[in-house]
Amino acid sequence: MTTSQATEANQPLDVLVVGAGISGLTIAHELAIAKQCRVLVAEAQDRVGGAITTASNDQGYLWEEGPNSFQPTPELLRLAVDVGLKDELVLADGKLPRFVFLNGKLNALPMSPPSAIATKVLTWGGKIRLALGAIGFARPAMAGEESVDQFFTRLLGKQAVERLVAPFISGVYAGDPKRLSASAAFSKIARLETYGGLLAGAILSSKERKSKQINDPNIPKTKSGELGSFRQGIKMLPEAIATKLRAQGTPVKQQWTMRSLHKQGDIYSAKFDTPTGEEIVTARSVVLTTPAYVSAQLLKDYLPNASQALSEIFYPTVACVVLAYPKSEFAYDMKGFGNLIPRTQGVRTLGTIWSSSLFAGRAPEGWQLLLNFIGGTLDPALAKLSEPEIIQAVHQDLKKTILRPETKAEPKAIAVHVWDKAIPQYEIGHLQRLATIETELQKSQGLYISANFIGGVALGDCIKQSLQDANKIAEFLK
Repeated sequence: MTTSQATEANQPLDVLVVGAGISGLTIAHELAIAKQCRVLVAEAQDRVGGAITTASNDQGYLWEEGPNSFQPTPELLRLAVDVGLKDELVLADGKLPRFVFLNGKLNALPMSPPSAIATKVLTWGGKIRLALGAIGFARPAMAGEESVDQFFTRLLGKQAVERLVAPFISGVYAGDPKRLSASAAFSKIARLETYGGLLAGAILSSKERKSKQINDPNIPKTKSGELGSFRQGIKMLPEAIATKLRAQGTPVKQQWTMRSLHKQGDIYSAKFDTPTGEEIVTARSVVLTTPAYVSAQLLKDYLPNASQALSEIFYPTVACVVLAYPKSEFAYDMKGFGNLIPRTQGVRTLGTIWSSSLFAGRAPEGWQLLLNFIGGTLDPALAKLSEPEIIQAVHQDLKKTILRPETKAEPKAIAVHVWDKAIPQYEIGHLQRLATIETELQKSQGLYISANFIGGVALGDCIKQSLQDANKIAEFLK
Protein backbone atom coordinates (compact mmCIF):
# COMPACT_ATOMS: atom_id res chain seq x y z
CA MET A 1 0.00 0.00 0.00
CA THR A 2 1.45 3.39 -0.98
CA THR A 3 1.49 6.42 1.27
CA SER A 4 -1.24 8.07 -0.71
CA GLN A 5 -3.41 4.95 -0.58
CA ALA A 6 -2.87 4.66 3.18
CA THR A 7 -3.95 8.26 3.65
CA GLU A 8 -6.95 7.88 1.38
CA ALA A 9 -8.07 4.73 3.17
CA ASN A 10 -7.73 6.58 6.48
CA GLN A 11 -5.25 3.96 7.66
CA PRO A 12 -2.26 5.80 9.08
CA LEU A 13 1.10 4.08 9.21
CA ASP A 14 2.38 2.73 12.50
CA VAL A 15 5.69 4.58 12.17
CA LEU A 16 7.06 7.31 9.95
CA VAL A 17 10.88 7.32 10.03
CA VAL A 18 12.40 10.61 8.87
CA GLY A 19 15.97 10.06 7.67
CA ALA A 20 17.64 7.03 6.09
CA GLY A 21 21.00 7.18 7.82
CA ILE A 22 22.12 4.22 9.90
CA SER A 23 19.87 5.28 12.82
CA GLY A 24 16.70 5.56 10.77
CA LEU A 25 17.32 2.38 8.81
CA THR A 26 18.10 0.38 11.97
CA ILE A 27 14.86 1.53 13.58
CA ALA A 28 12.88 0.78 10.43
CA HIS A 29 14.44 -2.67 10.14
CA GLU A 30 13.69 -3.55 13.75
CA LEU A 31 10.10 -2.29 13.64
CA ALA A 32 9.14 -3.49 10.17
CA ILE A 33 10.92 -6.85 10.12
CA ALA A 34 11.07 -7.96 13.77
CA LYS A 35 7.95 -6.19 15.10
CA GLN A 36 5.82 -6.38 11.92
CA CYS A 37 4.88 -2.70 12.04
CA ARG A 38 3.74 -0.68 9.03
CA VAL A 39 6.63 1.68 8.40
CA LEU A 40 7.70 4.24 5.83
CA VAL A 41 11.19 5.75 5.63
CA ALA A 42 11.59 9.21 4.08
CA GLU A 43 15.03 10.51 3.09
CA ALA A 44 15.82 13.99 1.73
CA GLN A 45 18.96 12.89 -0.16
CA ASP A 46 18.98 10.82 -3.35
CA ARG A 47 20.71 7.96 -1.53
CA VAL A 48 20.57 6.14 1.80
CA GLY A 49 23.30 6.08 4.44
CA GLY A 50 23.43 9.65 5.71
CA ALA A 51 27.02 10.42 6.72
CA ILE A 52 28.17 7.02 5.45
CA THR A 53 29.74 7.92 2.12
CA THR A 54 31.69 5.24 0.27
CA ALA A 55 33.02 6.03 -3.19
CA SER A 56 35.22 4.38 -5.84
CA ASN A 57 36.71 5.17 -9.23
CA ASP A 58 37.96 3.31 -12.29
CA GLN A 59 41.59 3.69 -11.18
CA GLY A 60 41.17 1.03 -8.50
CA TYR A 61 40.56 3.23 -5.47
CA LEU A 62 37.83 2.62 -2.89
CA TRP A 63 37.45 5.12 -0.07
CA GLU A 64 35.26 6.52 2.68
CA GLU A 65 34.40 10.20 3.06
CA GLY A 66 32.47 9.79 6.33
CA PRO A 67 32.90 7.01 8.90
CA ASN A 68 35.93 5.01 7.80
CA SER A 69 35.66 1.85 9.91
CA PHE A 70 33.71 0.54 12.87
CA GLN A 71 34.16 -1.41 16.05
CA PRO A 72 32.44 -4.77 15.43
CA THR A 73 29.91 -4.54 18.26
CA PRO A 74 27.41 -7.41 18.72
CA GLU A 75 24.47 -5.23 17.67
CA LEU A 76 26.20 -4.10 14.48
CA LEU A 77 27.34 -7.61 13.57
CA ARG A 78 23.88 -9.05 14.17
CA LEU A 79 22.33 -6.41 11.92
CA ALA A 80 24.92 -7.10 9.21
CA VAL A 81 24.16 -10.83 9.38
CA ASP A 82 20.40 -10.18 9.27
CA VAL A 83 20.70 -8.25 6.01
CA GLY A 84 22.98 -10.80 4.34
CA LEU A 85 26.42 -9.26 4.80
CA LYS A 86 28.08 -11.94 6.94
CA ASP A 87 30.42 -13.00 4.13
CA GLU A 88 31.14 -9.39 3.12
CA LEU A 89 32.63 -8.40 6.49
CA VAL A 90 36.34 -7.53 6.47
CA LEU A 91 38.41 -6.96 9.60
CA ALA A 92 41.63 -5.03 10.06
CA ASP A 93 44.32 -6.61 12.20
CA GLY A 94 43.76 -5.45 15.77
CA LYS A 95 47.52 -5.54 16.40
CA LEU A 96 48.26 -2.84 13.83
CA PRO A 97 49.90 0.02 15.73
CA ARG A 98 48.40 3.48 16.13
CA PHE A 99 50.79 6.39 16.03
CA VAL A 100 50.98 9.90 17.40
CA PHE A 101 53.19 12.50 15.73
CA LEU A 102 55.37 14.07 18.39
CA ASN A 103 58.63 16.02 18.27
CA GLY A 104 59.07 15.52 14.55
CA LYS A 105 58.42 11.78 14.27
CA LEU A 106 55.81 9.07 14.67
CA ASN A 107 55.60 7.30 18.01
CA ALA A 108 53.60 4.11 18.44
CA LEU A 109 50.89 4.39 21.07
CA PRO A 110 51.30 1.83 23.85
CA MET A 111 49.00 -1.18 23.49
CA SER A 112 50.26 -3.22 26.47
CA PRO A 113 51.82 -2.59 29.91
CA PRO A 114 55.39 -3.30 28.68
CA SER A 115 54.98 -0.95 25.72
CA ALA A 116 53.51 1.69 28.05
CA ILE A 117 56.71 1.60 30.07
CA ALA A 118 58.91 1.83 26.98
CA THR A 119 56.89 4.43 25.08
CA LYS A 120 58.48 7.76 24.23
CA VAL A 121 55.11 9.46 23.89
CA LEU A 122 55.29 10.39 27.59
CA THR A 123 58.22 11.37 29.77
CA TRP A 124 58.92 9.32 32.89
CA GLY A 125 57.16 12.00 34.92
CA GLY A 126 54.16 11.80 32.63
CA LYS A 127 54.08 7.99 32.86
CA ILE A 128 54.18 8.02 36.65
CA ARG A 129 51.45 10.66 36.81
CA LEU A 130 49.26 8.66 34.42
CA ALA A 131 49.82 5.41 36.33
CA LEU A 132 48.95 6.97 39.69
CA GLY A 133 45.76 8.45 38.29
CA ALA A 134 44.76 5.20 36.60
CA ILE A 135 44.91 3.28 39.89
CA GLY A 136 42.86 5.88 41.71
CA PHE A 137 45.29 8.45 43.11
CA ALA A 138 43.57 11.57 41.81
CA ARG A 139 41.84 14.64 43.14
CA PRO A 140 38.06 14.30 43.62
CA ALA A 141 35.83 15.71 40.94
CA MET A 142 35.09 19.40 41.02
CA ALA A 143 31.61 20.74 41.61
CA GLY A 144 29.59 21.13 38.46
CA GLU A 145 30.11 19.63 35.03
CA GLU A 146 33.69 18.87 34.07
CA SER A 147 35.09 19.40 30.62
CA VAL A 148 37.03 16.56 29.00
CA ASP A 149 40.22 18.57 29.56
CA GLN A 150 39.46 19.05 33.27
CA PHE A 151 38.42 15.42 33.80
CA PHE A 152 41.44 13.76 32.20
CA THR A 153 43.92 16.33 33.52
CA ARG A 154 42.64 15.65 37.03
CA LEU A 155 42.99 11.89 36.58
CA LEU A 156 45.92 11.38 34.22
CA GLY A 157 47.89 14.61 34.18
CA LYS A 158 48.38 17.46 31.74
CA GLN A 159 50.98 15.70 29.58
CA ALA A 160 48.74 12.67 28.97
CA VAL A 161 45.92 15.00 27.94
CA GLU A 162 48.10 16.94 25.48
CA ARG A 163 49.75 13.91 23.90
CA LEU A 164 47.12 11.15 24.17
CA VAL A 165 43.63 12.42 24.98
CA ALA A 166 43.52 15.60 22.89
CA PRO A 167 44.70 13.91 19.66
CA PHE A 168 42.12 11.17 20.18
CA ILE A 169 39.40 13.79 20.60
CA SER A 170 40.56 15.47 17.41
CA GLY A 171 40.23 12.14 15.63
CA VAL A 172 36.80 11.22 16.97
CA TYR A 173 35.02 14.56 17.46
CA ALA A 174 37.30 17.12 15.76
CA GLY A 175 36.45 18.96 18.96
CA ASP A 176 37.89 21.12 21.71
CA PRO A 177 38.65 19.23 24.96
CA LYS A 178 37.96 22.41 26.93
CA ARG A 179 34.42 22.64 25.52
CA LEU A 180 33.42 18.97 25.41
CA SER A 181 31.61 17.51 28.41
CA ALA A 182 33.30 14.51 30.02
CA SER A 183 30.02 13.05 31.29
CA ALA A 184 28.41 13.36 27.84
CA ALA A 185 31.25 12.68 25.39
CA PHE A 186 32.99 10.01 27.49
CA SER A 187 30.21 8.71 29.69
CA LYS A 188 31.57 5.14 29.78
CA ILE A 189 35.02 6.28 30.89
CA ALA A 190 33.60 8.80 33.35
CA ARG A 191 31.63 6.00 35.03
CA LEU A 192 34.80 3.95 35.51
CA GLU A 193 35.96 6.40 38.18
CA THR A 194 33.11 5.23 40.41
CA TYR A 195 34.88 1.85 40.73
CA GLY A 196 37.79 3.52 42.54
CA GLY A 197 40.00 4.26 39.54
CA LEU A 198 40.03 3.94 35.76
CA LEU A 199 42.09 0.73 35.78
CA ALA A 200 39.91 -1.04 38.34
CA GLY A 201 36.81 0.21 36.57
CA ALA A 202 38.02 -1.08 33.20
CA ILE A 203 38.72 -4.54 34.63
CA LEU A 204 35.44 -4.84 36.52
CA SER A 205 33.28 -3.42 33.75
CA SER A 206 34.95 -5.79 31.27
CA LYS A 207 34.01 -8.74 33.48
CA GLU A 208 30.44 -7.45 33.68
CA ARG A 209 30.20 -7.14 29.88
CA LYS A 210 31.54 -10.66 29.37
CA SER A 211 29.05 -12.08 31.85
CA LYS A 212 26.20 -10.51 29.86
CA GLN A 213 27.41 -11.61 26.44
CA ILE A 214 25.19 -14.00 24.54
CA ASN A 215 26.99 -16.51 22.36
CA ASP A 216 25.32 -16.50 18.96
CA PRO A 217 26.92 -18.89 16.44
CA ASN A 218 25.58 -16.79 13.58
CA ILE A 219 27.57 -13.71 14.61
CA PRO A 220 31.18 -13.63 13.34
CA LYS A 221 33.82 -13.95 16.01
CA THR A 222 36.18 -11.01 16.34
CA LYS A 223 39.37 -10.33 18.24
CA SER A 224 40.18 -7.44 20.53
CA GLY A 225 41.21 -4.29 18.71
CA GLU A 226 39.93 -5.35 15.29
CA LEU A 227 38.13 -2.77 13.18
CA GLY A 228 35.55 -3.63 10.58
CA SER A 229 34.28 -2.65 7.18
CA PHE A 230 32.78 -4.47 4.18
CA ARG A 231 34.39 -5.51 0.90
CA GLN A 232 32.83 -2.64 -1.00
CA GLY A 233 32.87 -0.20 1.91
CA ILE A 234 30.61 0.70 4.79
CA LYS A 235 27.81 1.86 2.46
CA MET A 236 27.02 -1.82 1.91
CA LEU A 237 25.28 -1.87 5.30
CA PRO A 238 22.68 0.91 4.78
CA GLU A 239 22.11 -0.19 1.19
CA ALA A 240 21.51 -3.80 2.28
CA ILE A 241 19.06 -2.68 4.99
CA ALA A 242 17.14 -0.53 2.49
CA THR A 243 17.06 -3.37 -0.03
CA LYS A 244 15.67 -5.79 2.56
CA LEU A 245 13.04 -3.28 3.73
CA ARG A 246 11.83 -2.71 0.18
CA ALA A 247 11.76 -6.44 -0.51
CA GLN A 248 9.56 -6.88 2.56
CA GLY A 249 7.15 -4.17 1.36
CA THR A 250 8.42 -1.25 3.47
CA PRO A 251 8.84 1.89 1.33
CA VAL A 252 12.18 3.71 1.56
CA LYS A 253 11.58 7.00 -0.23
CA GLN A 254 14.45 9.17 -1.48
CA GLN A 255 14.39 12.88 -2.27
CA TRP A 256 11.49 13.28 0.13
CA THR A 257 12.05 16.48 2.14
CA MET A 258 9.84 16.99 5.18
CA ARG A 259 8.40 20.50 5.42
CA SER A 260 5.98 20.42 8.35
CA LEU A 261 4.60 18.25 11.13
CA HIS A 262 1.46 18.55 13.16
CA LYS A 263 -0.81 16.31 15.21
CA GLN A 264 -4.55 15.97 15.21
CA GLY A 265 -5.90 13.75 17.93
CA ASP A 266 -3.64 10.72 18.09
CA ILE A 267 -2.42 10.93 14.50
CA TYR A 268 0.56 12.81 13.10
CA SER A 269 0.47 14.41 9.70
CA ALA A 270 3.73 15.19 7.88
CA LYS A 271 4.03 17.16 4.65
CA PHE A 272 6.81 16.32 2.17
CA ASP A 273 8.20 17.79 -1.01
CA THR A 274 8.89 14.90 -3.41
CA PRO A 275 10.02 14.53 -7.03
CA THR A 276 6.37 13.99 -7.99
CA GLY A 277 4.91 16.80 -5.92
CA GLU A 278 3.61 17.27 -2.40
CA GLU A 279 2.82 14.18 -0.29
CA ILE A 280 1.10 14.04 3.09
CA VAL A 281 1.83 11.06 5.30
CA THR A 282 -0.19 10.16 8.38
CA ALA A 283 1.19 7.94 11.13
CA ARG A 284 0.58 6.92 14.72
CA SER A 285 4.19 7.70 15.59
CA VAL A 286 7.08 9.65 14.08
CA VAL A 287 10.81 9.30 14.72
CA LEU A 288 13.22 12.00 13.57
CA THR A 289 16.69 10.61 12.85
CA THR A 290 17.94 13.76 11.17
CA PRO A 291 20.87 15.95 12.37
CA ALA A 292 20.07 18.25 15.29
CA TYR A 293 19.95 21.38 13.14
CA VAL A 294 17.48 19.72 10.74
CA SER A 295 15.28 18.43 13.56
CA ALA A 296 15.37 21.93 15.09
CA GLN A 297 13.81 23.38 11.95
CA LEU A 298 11.20 20.63 11.70
CA LEU A 299 10.08 21.23 15.30
CA LYS A 300 10.40 25.02 15.29
CA ASP A 301 6.66 25.64 15.26
CA TYR A 302 5.49 22.38 16.81
CA LEU A 303 7.82 22.14 19.86
CA PRO A 304 9.76 25.43 20.06
CA ASN A 305 11.59 24.64 23.30
CA ALA A 306 12.87 21.34 21.89
CA SER A 307 13.79 23.15 18.70
CA GLN A 308 15.83 25.70 20.66
CA ALA A 309 17.74 22.99 22.55
CA LEU A 310 18.46 21.14 19.30
CA SER A 311 19.71 24.30 17.61
CA GLU A 312 22.31 24.75 20.38
CA ILE A 313 24.13 21.54 19.42
CA PHE A 314 27.23 22.64 17.54
CA TYR A 315 28.62 20.98 14.40
CA PRO A 316 32.09 22.12 13.20
CA THR A 317 33.30 22.09 9.60
CA VAL A 318 35.62 19.19 8.79
CA ALA A 319 37.15 18.18 5.47
CA CYS A 320 37.96 14.60 4.51
CA VAL A 321 40.85 14.80 2.04
CA VAL A 322 41.54 11.55 0.19
CA LEU A 323 45.06 11.46 -1.28
CA ALA A 324 47.28 8.76 -2.76
CA TYR A 325 51.07 8.54 -3.09
CA PRO A 326 53.51 5.92 -4.39
CA LYS A 327 54.61 3.74 -1.49
CA SER A 328 58.23 4.70 -2.19
CA GLU A 329 57.54 8.27 -1.04
CA PHE A 330 56.95 7.45 2.64
CA ALA A 331 59.43 7.75 5.47
CA TYR A 332 57.85 4.76 7.26
CA ASP A 333 56.82 1.24 6.29
CA MET A 334 53.14 2.26 6.67
CA LYS A 335 52.12 -0.85 8.57
CA GLY A 336 49.57 0.60 10.96
CA PHE A 337 46.16 2.08 11.49
CA GLY A 338 47.19 5.70 11.08
CA ASN A 339 48.44 8.69 13.02
CA LEU A 340 46.99 11.45 15.17
CA ILE A 341 48.58 14.83 15.65
CA PRO A 342 48.50 16.87 18.89
CA ARG A 343 47.57 20.52 18.37
CA THR A 344 50.89 21.50 19.96
CA GLN A 345 52.96 20.18 17.04
CA GLY A 346 52.38 22.98 14.56
CA VAL A 347 50.54 20.72 12.08
CA ARG A 348 47.08 21.71 10.88
CA THR A 349 45.83 18.26 9.84
CA LEU A 350 44.04 16.47 12.69
CA GLY A 351 45.04 12.97 11.70
CA THR A 352 45.53 10.50 8.85
CA ILE A 353 44.09 7.02 8.40
CA TRP A 354 46.27 4.67 6.35
CA SER A 355 43.28 3.22 4.56
CA SER A 356 45.02 0.80 2.21
CA SER A 357 47.07 -0.56 5.14
CA LEU A 358 43.85 -1.49 6.93
CA PHE A 359 41.76 -3.15 4.24
CA ALA A 360 42.77 -4.92 1.05
CA GLY A 361 41.61 -3.63 -2.31
CA ARG A 362 41.50 0.06 -1.40
CA ALA A 363 44.32 1.18 -3.75
CA PRO A 364 46.22 -0.09 -6.82
CA GLU A 365 49.42 -2.05 -6.32
CA GLY A 366 52.31 0.18 -5.31
CA TRP A 367 50.14 3.04 -4.02
CA GLN A 368 49.13 4.10 -0.51
CA LEU A 369 45.68 5.59 0.08
CA LEU A 370 45.33 8.13 2.91
CA LEU A 371 42.19 9.57 4.50
CA ASN A 372 43.14 12.91 6.02
CA PHE A 373 40.96 15.01 8.30
CA ILE A 374 41.40 18.74 8.74
CA GLY A 375 39.32 21.49 10.35
CA GLY A 376 37.14 21.02 13.41
CA THR A 377 36.18 23.23 16.32
CA LEU A 378 39.67 24.66 16.77
CA ASP A 379 40.13 25.50 13.08
CA PRO A 380 37.03 27.39 11.87
CA ALA A 381 39.11 29.14 9.16
CA LEU A 382 39.13 25.90 7.16
CA ALA A 383 35.64 26.74 5.89
CA LYS A 384 37.10 29.65 3.92
CA LEU A 385 39.65 27.58 1.98
CA SER A 386 39.16 26.33 -1.58
CA GLU A 387 39.62 22.64 -2.38
CA PRO A 388 43.07 23.18 -3.96
CA GLU A 389 44.14 25.13 -0.87
CA ILE A 390 42.91 22.33 1.41
CA ILE A 391 44.77 19.70 -0.63
CA GLN A 392 47.98 21.72 -0.53
CA ALA A 393 47.68 22.31 3.23
CA VAL A 394 47.30 18.57 3.86
CA HIS A 395 50.15 17.74 1.46
CA GLN A 396 52.52 20.09 3.29
CA ASP A 397 51.48 18.52 6.62
CA LEU A 398 52.13 15.02 5.25
CA LYS A 399 55.63 16.09 4.26
CA LYS A 400 56.19 17.01 7.91
CA THR A 401 54.68 13.81 9.31
CA ILE A 402 54.88 10.64 7.18
CA LEU A 403 56.26 11.46 3.71
CA ARG A 404 59.97 11.68 2.97
CA PRO A 405 60.75 15.38 3.58
CA GLU A 406 62.70 15.56 0.32
CA THR A 407 59.91 14.04 -1.78
CA LYS A 408 59.05 15.79 -5.02
CA ALA A 409 55.89 13.77 -5.50
CA GLU A 410 52.62 15.62 -5.75
CA PRO A 411 49.52 13.98 -4.27
CA LYS A 412 47.04 12.19 -6.44
CA ALA A 413 43.89 13.97 -5.26
CA ILE A 414 41.14 11.34 -5.15
CA ALA A 415 38.46 13.38 -3.37
CA VAL A 416 37.82 16.32 -1.06
CA HIS A 417 34.59 16.27 0.92
CA VAL A 418 33.98 19.33 3.06
CA TRP A 419 31.36 18.56 5.68
CA ASP A 420 29.97 21.99 6.60
CA LYS A 421 28.36 20.46 9.68
CA ALA A 422 30.34 17.33 10.42
CA ILE A 423 30.14 15.83 13.90
CA PRO A 424 27.78 16.83 16.74
CA GLN A 425 29.74 18.17 19.68
CA TYR A 426 28.81 16.87 23.13
CA GLU A 427 29.77 20.14 24.75
CA ILE A 428 29.20 21.40 28.31
CA GLY A 429 25.45 21.45 28.93
CA HIS A 430 24.76 18.68 26.38
CA LEU A 431 23.03 16.36 28.82
CA GLN A 432 20.80 19.20 29.99
CA ARG A 433 19.91 19.97 26.39
CA LEU A 434 18.98 16.34 25.83
CA ALA A 435 16.87 16.38 29.00
CA THR A 436 15.00 19.45 27.72
CA ILE A 437 14.37 17.73 24.40
CA GLU A 438 13.09 14.59 26.10
CA THR A 439 10.77 16.60 28.37
CA GLU A 440 9.32 18.39 25.36
CA LEU A 441 8.84 15.15 23.41
CA GLN A 442 6.83 13.71 26.28
CA LYS A 443 4.27 16.45 25.64
CA SER A 444 3.57 14.85 22.29
CA GLN A 445 3.25 11.09 22.74
CA GLY A 446 4.39 9.11 19.75
CA LEU A 447 7.12 11.54 18.70
CA TYR A 448 10.73 10.39 19.05
CA ILE A 449 14.24 11.53 18.19
CA SER A 450 17.07 9.08 17.58
CA ALA A 451 20.41 10.27 16.25
CA ASN A 452 24.17 10.32 16.80
CA PHE A 453 23.95 13.35 19.09
CA ILE A 454 22.29 11.19 21.76
CA GLY A 455 24.02 7.86 22.39
CA GLY A 456 27.42 8.33 20.76
CA VAL A 457 28.81 9.16 17.32
CA ALA A 458 30.30 5.75 16.49
CA LEU A 459 28.33 3.42 14.19
CA GLY A 460 28.01 0.73 16.87
CA ASP A 461 26.69 3.27 19.37
CA CYS A 462 24.16 4.59 16.84
CA ILE A 463 22.85 1.10 16.14
CA LYS A 464 22.60 0.23 19.84
CA GLN A 465 20.74 3.48 20.58
CA SER A 466 18.42 2.92 17.62
CA LEU A 467 17.47 -0.58 18.78
CA GLN A 468 16.63 0.79 22.22
CA ASP A 469 14.47 3.51 20.65
CA ALA A 470 12.76 0.98 18.39
CA ASN A 471 11.72 -0.99 21.46
CA LYS A 472 10.28 2.18 23.03
CA ILE A 473 8.26 2.87 19.89
CA ALA A 474 7.03 -0.73 19.76
CA GLU A 475 5.85 -0.48 23.37
CA PHE A 476 4.04 2.76 22.58
CA LEU A 477 2.29 1.19 19.61
CA LYS A 478 0.95 -1.62 21.78
